[in-house]
Amino acid sequence: MSESERDTVPSRWSALGRVGLFFISCAVMLAVISPLTPKLSGAWPLVFLGTAASFGVFGLTMLFVRWEGLRLRDVGAAPGLRSLLRFVVGFVTGLLLVALSAAIQTVVGHLRWVRTPGVGLGSVIITILGFTALASREELAFRGYPLRRLERSFGVWGAQFIVAAVFALEHWVGGWSLSRAILGAGVGSLVFGMAAIATRGLALPIGLHAAWNFGDSMIGQNYSAGFWKAIVENGQAERFQSLITISYLIVMGLALLGFCVWHRQVNRIQFEA
Repeated sequence: MSESERDTVPSRWSALGRVGLFFISCAVMLAVISPLTPKLSGAWPLVFLGTAASFGVFGLTMLFVRWEGLRLRDVGAAPGLRSLLRFVVGFVTGLLLVALSAAIQTVVGHLRWVRTPGVGLGSVIITILGFTALASREELAFRGYPLRRLERSFGVWGAQFIVAAVFALEHWVGGWSLSRAILGAGVGSLVFGMAAIATRGLALPIGLHAAWNFGDSMIGQNYSAGFWKAIVENGQAERFQSLITISYLIVMGLALLGFCVWHRQVNRIQFEA
């Protein structure tokens, strides 16, 4: 987007104000819903919280796009005929990224993985539903209306970094360490955001986001017991934690590059057409 196509300075401040109000509304809604989450076993609380919050954020999105004189499809929030297919593509891609990250850890860290007892198929399915619901809420709240509205005012990377900063802030306030919020949530936001921009929708980034969180939990790296856990040699635990971060940055960097190429190709085709 050229400078001439972007909003004027006052319009940029207006965009920031409206997007900021949207972020605050989403945060308040999450704070209201969270205490209402039933005390259930397994991932059922995630299903409830994510589903309720997703519907709430979708309602807010409808209000804000109407305020802006936009349509849901202008912010990627309108389901389409290819939404399910794109979700599946995103989910498979997310699992492949987790597998690549685990492979890097295995080769470099000289690990071995062992099966964790007591994790059945039923709990796995509920976990997938829970992470999909939470991913839907986060993609609507960050890579839907906010990202697309800011993109019009600040360009792709200006919008990306603003949204990533707020996304990292939410996770930091939620209890993550500052470094994990920036390197984890912040970097992930750039990848999910570029997926949303490249595909002009949220189905693929929702699948990608859900699969990453699910796959990460299945190898015990999302503060939960998964199908497998890594056995680390004595005295190598601290090194292993660093390796987790490095492998994450590598695979997310590759994913970001891939979606940047996708976005560039889509723009080139549209320009040539």
